[in-house]
Formats: sequence, structure tokens, C-alpha cells
Amino acid sequence: MTNKNSKFKKNKSPFSKGLTPLQLIELDACTQCGECLKYCPVQEVTGNLAVSPPEKIRMFREFIKATEGLKAKLFNPKDIDRKLLEEFTKAVYECTTCGACSQNCTVGIFTQRLWPMLRKEMVRRGLGPVGTQAEMPGVIKKTGNPYNKPPEDRFKTWFPDDVKVYEKADIAYYAGCTGAYEAQPMVRGDIQVLNAIGEQFTMLPPEEEVCCGFPLFITGQHDMLEDLTRRLVGAYKAKGVKVLLCSCPCCVNIMARDWPVFYGKELPFKIRHITQFVADAIKHGRLHFKRGLKERIIYHDPCYLSRGVGVIDEPRAVLRSIPGIGLLEFERHGLNSRCCGAGGAARKVFHENAVAIGRLTIDEAVDKGADRLVLSCPACYVKVNEAMQGHKKQIKIVDIMELVAEIIKDKNTEFNSQESK
Repeated sequence: MTNKNSKFKKNKSPFSKGLTPLQLIELDACTQCGECLKYCPVQEVTGNLAVSPPEKIRMFREFIKATEGLKAKLFNPKDIDRKLLEEFTKAVYECTTCGACSQNCTVGIFTQRLWPMLRKEMVRRGLGPVGTQAEMPGVIKKTGNPYNKPPEDRFKTWFPDDVKVYEKADIAYYAGCTGAYEAQPMVRGDIQVLNAIGEQFTMLPPEEEVCCGFPLFITGQHDMLEDLTRRLVGAYKAKGVKVLLCSCPCCVNIMARDWPVFYGKELPFKIRHITQFVADAIKHGRLHFKRGLKERIIYHDPCYLSRGVGVIDEPRAVLRSIPGIGLLEFERHGLNSRCCGAGGAARKVFHENAVAIGRLTIDEAVDKGADRLVLSCPACYVKVNEAMQGHKKQIKIVDIMELVAEIIKDKNTEFNSQESK
């Protein structure tokens, strides 16, 4: 399922061009042991070894060998069959880039960063991205978001009327595109909780809060990333921001890991996930629940929050602080959590895979007797809700800040506002 509109560039240039020395070592390090197959979400629902992590690495190694190996150097690089390239392109884009294979790799290959770079190479050769992913650069350039929605409507339907946003503040909040346009209960909950904590915060105007760049990064389309990064960093710097908060794990991931690279130096502010900020507020008494909720809940770790940036304890600290709640765990959680199926920009191209993967999470949550499935990622929120439509097992799905905001609204719940410590 390669992009039919892409311009295939038949060339003999090295396939290793965009890889770091460490990534080249990682490609050679793969022993084809197959341990990662036990954890790959795509393998779990398709069983198709042609799109498995070891097979993708084997194929790419063969491409490098054919263009850069000793034989290629002596007798000139040979052409790679286009059909093989198309098969590889489909395989690397069908991946959810969840990083579960990396977490369980016996030799420690960092695949969550490797797969996007292999995608970038396929874009360079005119074979990627796949499906509607190819439209994203133009759409983001036009509207500031990958959903082709009006920029002026970014905050219109969900932002609480009673919350004040300051022109300048030490703290800023970034809603993100998926939250603002597709998972509004999440970002509305974020704002309500921030308001309850009582510290002043700022935001960019809707037309200025453009895409963080992650959809382009993960699909290998990197041309606009420096411009988007500099535009956003400059805007927050002008507002005197010292801490930038966001609830989308993918946004937090690219902000923390890649913005400094595209910006060219250290960011002038810190990046924090919303649960880190709220957990700290609870710890220091700036947010306190007098009463809570008598329910059994189960929390799902987003791939780019747990494996991506290592935020695991803070969401649980927030949930455990709510009186009456019983916190359950999936068999696979924390660093080893199962992908929800929505990652890697694959969910709208490989829809059936995403739904099947999402239903595995739903099934386990129901089987464990949870009253609610708590999520902390807008992509998960959208796709798992979609996966539950028409499914035999049903459970109430809620975002973590949506849940906290729900309890804050309770007249028997109190919150305290004081200076940040």
C-alpha cells in the first residue's frame, strides 16, 4: 500500500545515508531470534511475518548490502527490485512504532527510533509515505493541523468559558491537534484541572498553536520540522514560558527528544506531561480531593509516554490520590505495555489492525473487572473508543484528566491554590 502519487526515484545511492553509526550497528546486531514477535501488536492480530521486526531489518540489511557491500563497490551497486521496495515500504509503515519490540529485544535495538528513519529513507526514494499520509505536509502548511480543520476552530468547541488564559506566564499549555480536534474531553479536562490548581498559565492563539511536527516525523516527512519547531519555540519564548505542558504523549516525545535538534540548541523551557505537573500539585497540596470515586479502574500506559519518555509513576500517583478508587493493572504495563493500535500514524491507513489491537485492550480491561478504562493519549482515546463500537465487550473509557476534572466538579471535592513550590 505505497503512495500511488509518490514519485519513485530509481537510484543507486546508499540506503544507509540517513542512519546514525549506532543505527547501522543495530541493524547488524539483529540475530533474527524472534523474541520480539511475542510482543509486536501487529503480529498479534495478523501473524504476518513479512511485516515483523526481524524481517524488516533483514530486508533493509539486504538493501544496504546490494548498494554498499563489497560486491557493490567492486562491480557497481545493483538496482533493487521495485516490488521488494514496495513490500518493505508497506511493512515499515504498517508498524505502530510502539517500541515493544525494542523493549524486549535481546540485543537492545532501539526500534522506536529506527523505524521512523527507515520510513524517511523510503520517502527519500519516493516510495513513502502510504495512503493519505502523503497529504499531511500540504494540509499542515495550509491549516496548521493534519486533520485539515479550520485553525480558528482549534479551541472553539471545547475550551471552558470560565477559565482565564494569561497573556504571559511561566507555565504554558499546548493542546495538540488530535486533542483539540478529535479528543476534546481530554483537553477540556486538562484545562479544568489546571484551572483548579490555580496557577496562571498561558496559551498561544488558536491560529498560532500549530502542529508539533510528530505526524510528519513519524511518517518520514521531515522537510517542515525545523520551521514548525522554531515557530512554536519562538512563540512560547516570547511569552516568557519556563514550563510547557501537554497531555499528548506523541507531542511530549517530539518536544523533549527532537525539538532541541531542530531548534539547534537547548530549549528555553522545560517540557512536562500534564500528569507530571498534576502529580506534583497533589504532592505539594495545591490540589486535594476531599472525596472521590468508588470504582475499580485500569490504566493503560501510552507507548510514547512510558517507553518513549519514561512517564509511568506519575499517572498512577494521580489516580491513587483519588479516594475510593481501586487501581488495577494490565498483565503488560509500564515499560512493557501493549500498544492500543493507534500509533505510528498507521491507524487511518491500517484501520482493521488498529481496531483489532484496540479490542485486545478492551477485552482485558473487561475481563479484569474494571469499571473504567483510563487512557492518557488522544490517539488511544479516539481509536479505542472506535474499536469498542459494535464490539461484544463494553467498558466506559475516560481520559485521566477528564476523570480528575469530573471529580473536581463534585461539590464535595475541594482544591487549594497556592504559590508553586
